[in-house]
Amino acid sequence: MVVRWAPNKPARVLALRDELTSRAFDDPGQWWPDQPGVVGGRDRVAGGTWCASDIRSGVTALVLNRPQKRSADDGAPSRGVLPLLAVAHEHDWSAHLDTAGMASFAIVLVTPDRLTTWDFDGTQLTEQEQSPGTHMTTSGGVEDGKADRYLADFEKSDPDEWRALIRRDAPSPDLTELVVRRERNGAVYATVFGQLIESAPGQLQLQYSRTPWLDDSWERLNQSL
Repeated sequence: MVVRWAPNKPARVLALRDELTSRAFDDPGQWWPDQPGVVGGRDRVAGGTWCASDIRSGVTALVLNRPQKRSADDGAPSRGVLPLLAVAHEHDWSAHLDTAGMASFAIVLVTPDRLTTWDFDGTQLTEQEQSPGTHMTTSGGVEDGKADRYLADFEKSDPDEWRALIRRDAPSPDLTELVVRRERNGAVYATVFGQLIESAPGQLQLQYSRTPWLDDSWERLNQSL
């Protein structure tokens, strides 16, 4: 995930989702009747999302897996609830969820006046405020080197050029690349989705693709309140 943020200016976010290709999901839409105006792709397995944007408030929240605790305990909440809670309650989201037993995660919350990240290692939740600028967050593990390799390119590029930075002939089996695809024991782990967001209160501009390395595969969804 890459975000360019400054107080009270439209936020720009590029989010690439790496997941098992067998895990079904729906393209971005307003899938949650109890949260009208919230747009995101819906995971069909658990019903949550990896990225949610609230049109009215201009808030976007994203969740990334972390390697410390890969599996949740029985009965623990799915990580897919996190972006929905974060756009609903913003910086107070953790008061509405018991993280005990959850798999580890990072969550990024982009609001008009703050950029905040939280890391949960399976035991402890830590919070960090981010400064204005361009930031890159990855899932960790073998991907830890991504920011070192690519952040400078995103920093010096206009967000309208970010799609060009991930353009490829095909995904790479190297998981430190931006767009990946690796098969192991009959399962395929790959970059299954990409979205480019521009958000401000009352306005959401969203480009998205299931094959984000192909420039002609992107679709647009613009909504306002």
